[in-house]
Amino acid sequence: MMVDMDVLADVVSAMKTGPATSGRTDVRGPWGLRFRHSFGATFHLVLQGTAWLLPPDGDPIPLGPGDAVLLPRGLQHTLADHPESPTVDFDPSVEEPPHGQGARTLLLCGTYRLDRERPHPVLSRLPDVVVVPADPGRHRTLHTAISILGEELDAQRPGAAAVVPALVDALLVLILRAWFENNDCPTDRGWARALTDPAVVQSLELIHEKPGAAWTVADLAAGVGLSRAAFARRFTEAVGEPPLTYLSRWRMTTAARLLRDHDRPLATVAKEIGYTSEFAFAKAFKRDFGVPPGTYRKQLAMA
Repeated sequence: MMVDMDVLADVVSAMKTGPATSGRTDVRGPWGLRFRHSFGATFHLVLQGTAWLLPPDGDPIPLGPGDAVLLPRGLQHTLADHPESPTVDFDPSVEEPPHGQGARTLLLCGTYRLDRERPHPVLSRLPDVVVVPADPGRHRTLHTAISILGEELDAQRPGAAAVVPALVDALLVLILRAWFENNDCPTDRGWARALTDPAVVQSLELIHEKPGAAWTVADLAAGVGLSRAAFARRFTEAVGEPPLTYLSRWRMTTAARLLRDHDRPLATVAKEIGYTSEFAFAKAFKRDFGVPPGTYRKQLAMA
């Protein structure tokens, strides 16, 4: 059975609740910028120069040109030219940073607006700080995108207002893909394995392609050419939960996206994700989200 579904892209698309916000941050040493806790995923790109990341816990991390940082839970942290430099609270989308007359560093800092109430395991199981260092021999697409962003932001050429948001939007997938491909991301467990194990990723593609289908473990196992027991064990070890538990999770994630992005009747949404009645769908949705689907949609419209 062949499907045309990119699981990672589909997960990121489902988790986004709005466009990313970002700002060009041009500083000269000494400088220190403290980023408050965010309700999205915070990211930083070092476009020129160097910096130090002072995470919420742990030792300072040196950063250089082309390095990318993602804080999936948006925890408070600091960027500085030196770990001991004085710091100030900073929001890159609304203010210019204070700085000195020393060495220059050009950053792109921002936040991805993501559903934090019910994060997908791809994001929730990441560490608090994800660093993808510049490596000329790896992750060429990511580092090409970072290089282009640096040129666009530094030169301020015509059309940059269209180019920059599109590249920033793509960066989340590029950073996650690079992290999962890195040697320091274990591939024997977790989503690094889920996205590289052919049988697991094919079963995820089946679920994502048709979340409303009446899947059974036997159906999914047959679809990827494994016995029921072998498939269930392999899927659970990689994804972190059994196949039908993940199916239920993805159905609710899909329902939330449909309620957020479309005005389809609730009965139609219920049918699309595999519920035979609007009542059964509403009950399951309220169990996961705390409110009925109609209320959820109204709350989004008022936000």
